[in-house]
Amino acid sequence: MAATAALGVTLPTIAMAQSDYPTKPIKIIVAFPPGGTSDVMGRMMTEPLSKALGQPVVVENIGGAGGTIGTDRCVKAPADGYTIIQTGVGQNAVAHGLDPKLKYDSVKDFIHISHVHSGPNVLVVNAAQPYKTLADLVNAAKANPGKIDYGYTHAASGHMAMELFKQTANIYLTGIPYRGGGPMMTALLGNEIPMMFINQDVALPHIKAGKLRPLAVSSLKRNNLYPDVPTVAESGYPGFEALSWSGMSVAAGTPAPIVAKLEAAFNEVMGSAAIKTKLESNGFVVPPQGSKVYSDFVAAEKARWTQVIQKAGIKPQ
Repeated sequence: MAATAALGVTLPTIAMAQSDYPTKPIKIIVAFPPGGTSDVMGRMMTEPLSKALGQPVVVENIGGAGGTIGTDRCVKAPADGYTIIQTGVGQNAVAHGLDPKLKYDSVKDFIHISHVHSGPNVLVVNAAQPYKTLADLVNAAKANPGKIDYGYTHAASGHMAMELFKQTANIYLTGIPYRGGGPMMTALLGNEIPMMFINQDVALPHIKAGKLRPLAVSSLKRNNLYPDVPTVAESGYPGFEALSWSGMSVAAGTPAPIVAKLEAAFNEVMGSAAIKTKLESNGFVVPPQGSKVYSDFVAAEKARWTQVIQKAGIKPQ
């Protein structure tokens, strides 16, 4: 009887807590340091999401290990909707291919709520290089296997785009690793390396200055910042796509009513003209919304990049 009485008190209390959600501030974990694209995307969500939910929304940066430390922190937090993780290609797709002992499973351990942004990488070459088109580069690579270099930062979306392109085009290029995008860009601008894939927003100022030449973008459709630059897909490699992306997720076990409220709030935020304008002005797009759509996308990305990494023989650093 005592157990039944206790249960009778507990169940309505839990139900009320779920129906009243949220009653306190909500935290978004950004699993990278401040200042990068991930941080910008996470902070872009705070004000409109706070208005939609009626509670303050704050960002907590927990960087390290390619985003896996902060992501694991969300898994270990209470599944009550007050801790949201900004999920992304690195820690939720690429990481699985690099570390078979990863502490979390991006499909089983999360409920994915909203796909916030996606954007292509751009294959750029130093303006002093002779390659004018993607075909020029591929022909040169096939004539000189292993003699053409490219820059990359380990496990970044640009690195993955290049690995996929090498496999798709059946070419052998030599990768030169860099610890960050800044040093890699400096090397490219100095013509120490001839080319790399890089996020479209980062490349644009150098392209406008005439220092870099874009050969192709890695999205299926042309990017609005690069209307005259063909996609890899239309350059002879149908279906090629390699995106930088992020979204918002919570730990598995979060009650369905709370998930529904968060999904509705994110649908409202992502449907706003202000967010669409901010994203598109930087060459990003607003992806299709909905928890199921984003969940299916994450699962597909996890499977695809794991296969690419295993085929390339890439190891963790």
